[in-house]
Amino acid sequence: MSEAESEARVSATPAATLLIERLRRAHGPIMFHLSGGCCDGTAPMCFPVGEFRLGGVDELVGVVAGCEFWMDREQLRRWAHTTFTIDVVPGRGASFSIEAPLNVRFLIRSSLCEVPARA
Repeated sequence: MSEAESEARVSATPAATLLIERLRRAHGPIMFHLSGGCCDGTAPMCFPVGEFRLGGVDELVGVVAGCEFWMDREQLRRWAHTTFTIDVVPGRGASFSIEAPLNVRFLIRSSLCEVPARA
């Protein structure tokens, strides 16, 4: 995946970028994972690199603010024409994501991207 494709597929709001930078200073390299499970919904989980075990069903969607963003391949297939923006909102999410103790949580804002016309 090229850097342009990565940037086109996943991005972060300015507020999320600031939080990501804060978390990177505190925890070192971090990564995101969006499982698509019923418990997580649109809340990407943020972990120090190496503390979340990726599986054979996970696919790299892109890199945002210097952090890899992974997603379940089947969910990514369903959301093939979607762009993802990581945002942050007040309130503690119900997850093990490392921003939770700060009483904020990451979430995904999504939008449809242009679908190429079929010839």
